[in-house]
Amino acid sequence: MARRAEFSAQTLSVLAALCAEPREWRHGYGIARDTGLKSGSLYPILIRLADRGLVEARWEEEQPAGRPRRHLYRLTSDGLAAATSALTAAPVAPAGMARSRRAAVPRSAVRPRRLAGEGS
Repeated sequence: MARRAEFSAQTLSVLAALCAEPREWRHGYGIARDTGLKSGSLYPILIRLADRGLVEARWEEEQPAGRPRRHLYRLTSDGLAAATSALTAAPVAPAGMARSRRAAVPRSAVRPRRLAGEGS
């Protein structure tokens, strides 16, 4: 079976979040917060990226008080090259994917909508 070269809009949002600081280890909660993806979408994406050698994963070294250790992720050198290439070639908003458009935009860039009849 041939390996797909293109990435889904959700995967592109994960790659964009990881590209923001490619050498830093990131935990899933931070990536989820940056992308707007739920854990049921995020973790399978991270696993697939790790299986393809684009992301490396490890556990936190220290056992923090009061919580379990986190699984950490960062791009490999191949992952950074693939992510940069894919993000450069990707359309700004994929057509026909309303949900993924929302997920691909960082939450800090989203403004609340005004309803008809509300003041300016």
